[in-house]
Amino acid sequence: MSGCSSSDLDEELPVFDFLQPSQRCSQISPTESDKAARTKQGAADVMTISSDSDDDYAPLAQRLKSNSDPSAVSNGKIPDCGSFFSRSSQNGIIVTEHAPGVRQEEPQSLETSPARRKLTKRTREEIQTSREEALRRRQEKEEQEKQKAEKRAVAEAAKALRPDECIKHMVVAVDPALLQLEGGGALLASLQALGCSCAIEKQPLPRSVSWARRAPPTQSSSGASVPESQVVMQMTVEDFITLTHNFIQQEQKAGRSDSAPSLTTWVQQQQRRQPSKTLSLAVIELEKYFRSQKAVNQKKFKEAVRGEATAGGGRGAKERRKKGGAEALPEVSRVQVEEAVVQLQLHSGISVHFLPSWKEFADYIAMTTKAVAEAPFKREREKTGFSFYLESEWAGGHRVDRGGRGLLQVWKRQIQQFNRVSPDMAAAILAAYPSPQLLLQAYAQCHTESERMSLLSDLLIRRGEGVTSTTRRVGPELSKRIFLAMHSPDPEQTLDSSL
Repeated sequence: MSGCSSSDLDEELPVFDFLQPSQRCSQISPTESDKAARTKQGAADVMTISSDSDDDYAPLAQRLKSNSDPSAVSNGKIPDCGSFFSRSSQNGIIVTEHAPGVRQEEPQSLETSPARRKLTKRTREEIQTSREEALRRRQEKEEQEKQKAEKRAVAEAAKALRPDECIKHMVVAVDPALLQLEGGGALLASLQALGCSCAIEKQPLPRSVSWARRAPPTQSSSGASVPESQVVMQMTVEDFITLTHNFIQQEQKAGRSDSAPSLTTWVQQQQRRQPSKTLSLAVIELEKYFRSQKAVNQKKFKEAVRGEATAGGGRGAKERRKKGGAEALPEVSRVQVEEAVVQLQLHSGISVHFLPSWKEFADYIAMTTKAVAEAPFKREREKTGFSFYLESEWAGGHRVDRGGRGLLQVWKRQIQQFNRVSPDMAAAILAAYPSPQLLLQAYAQCHTESERMSLLSDLLIRRGEGVTSTTRRVGPELSKRIFLAMHSPDPEQTLDSSL
């Protein structure tokens, strides 16, 4: 038995199971007596391996020999384990010597084992692949989250266009000069009752109201407001009457240009300031001006009749200057106002709204706000696959359930789509042929073309009930049209052609 160095004495030897599956060898470990024996030997490189109990210990060689020679273990002893293998240390490497005729495989070291080499090779080769796979999975996850966010944004945008939700996303911008007038408070109260947002900010056009739609917030944007094209501008009666009077003066001068702007030229100047906006004018309490003008004219007429025009002229002028109302404005008739408005609409394309009071102006702004909010939803609803849309009772669709109920009415309405076909005529054809398939079978039983065309001619049409009921026939014209519609291969066939 070869010895081992003292440096390896404290190393714990690995456990090798050399026995058959039915046998188990106890763990080989040095006992206290072995450690004492090693201490006495000192420099000796001999190490005795035994189990914890010397009484129960049997060398492995004797056990293996007992398998081939049963008589060898009759006395219960097994040859010494030292004749089976020995371990020695050479240059720091443990060398195992086996008994002759016994094959023992030494477990390879962790550094040189194929599993270690395979593990090292796999890690080096797959480290980049694993990183790319992780990056790909991360990108796929981000892409899925992005798609979900986009779908969520589209759903939120579609929800924001619905009539019950769109008003909440509207922002009404009101010029501060408009709130300083008489109806500013009523305007704000009307907008707050509507449920939209209100912003008081300086507008490019004085005393105007504009609209903006607040987009739903997404990951890329924070819900910025998109301005709408509609703008309503409040125009005072004094400005409107003055500009209308200037227009009348220019018309009386045969179109000669004047330094004073007319109603049309003034509005065109405002449009050039904001070319992307659709401008509308609102004139409040114009009727009060006409009533004042009527009262002034009646007063002048009475003064002229009484002969007091000259004597009371100074007092009347003083009263007009004190009032400073409609009497100080130039006189314009209703007809002249209509002419100026028509001229304005023809040259600028804007609309003018005459409102009797500030309450009606506030209601008009609220109505316009609701119309602007619902405009995108209505435009999307009008986008259909056809250039026409039939929704009448006789030509509209009819619901058919899974059991087939409703097919009879569908066939009747198909017949009614022919020109000059009344419900009574369709009911007569329906009574004879309750389905298109039955009518096609009847056409197939005819022998000639003319017989097919006149198949429906003799069907009776009953009108009314009782003694007042009348009857007539379908006639050859409708019979031919129905036959051509069901058999003609030409899509351009004219059904109303002459017989």
